[in-house]
Amino acid sequence: MQILNIAGYKFIELSDLDTLRVMLQSQCELYNLKGTILLSPEGVNISLAGARQGVSAFKSMLAGDDRFADMRFHHTYSSQQPFQHLKVKLKDEIITLRHGNVAPLDNNRAPDISPAELKKWLDEKRDITLLDTRNDYEYRFGTFENAMNLHIHHFGELPEAVRDLDKQKPVVMFCTGGIRCEKAAIYMQNQDFKEVYQLDGGILGYFAQVGGAYYEGECFVFDERVALDPYLKNNGTTQCTVCQGPISVNDAACTTCAA
Repeated sequence: MQILNIAGYKFIELSDLDTLRVMLQSQCELYNLKGTILLSPEGVNISLAGARQGVSAFKSMLAGDDRFADMRFHHTYSSQQPFQHLKVKLKDEIITLRHGNVAPLDNNRAPDISPAELKKWLDEKRDITLLDTRNDYEYRFGTFENAMNLHIHHFGELPEAVRDLDKQKPVVMFCTGGIRCEKAAIYMQNQDFKEVYQLDGGILGYFAQVGGAYYEGECFVFDERVALDPYLKNNGTTQCTVCQGPISVNDAACTTCAA
């Protein structure tokens, strides 16, 4: 049976989170879905997998709720269920930055750049800072050519890591699916960076629309598939339990830490 994987988020002011958590938990159980849903006063972050009919029914349920009707999802497929459990959690933030003035609601989002437009800019060799906002170990699985690695261990370190970047040079930032850039872009605008863009849909959106042009390696994903290539396929890459970096299917052990 082919498993449909969905990942999406929405920043929106939410209340009555306990009731919403119970409802989403029951709907996931009804449709035999596994994965993680994070709920907070600033919105929802969803990563789920299951049979196509169950996922479609869950999405239809969301579409009937005005709060979530316009949510967008990445769709990928796998031969096995990539999650072992279902978790619906209440959090202070759906992506943790710990800066209260960077909630990216519709009226204050930083501008997007589409995958096609980014490829065009890279074709033209524009003078930009191409910024990878992910963790260091994710960067090592793969990234865009000439992208800047911030060498951060968790997203909360980003404010310190970008402090000394050139504020006059255009910045195009990216992450796995877009959620981290929503906050990172607003933070950098608040720090007087002149021109900041976020890649619409993140790396996965880029893969889906334009493939692997200018991208080297794979994209780390937070489930048992570990990483996806530009065709959104799992090639058997695993993750080192010591350094968290990649171990390709051709490697007997981690080449970074020799574990």
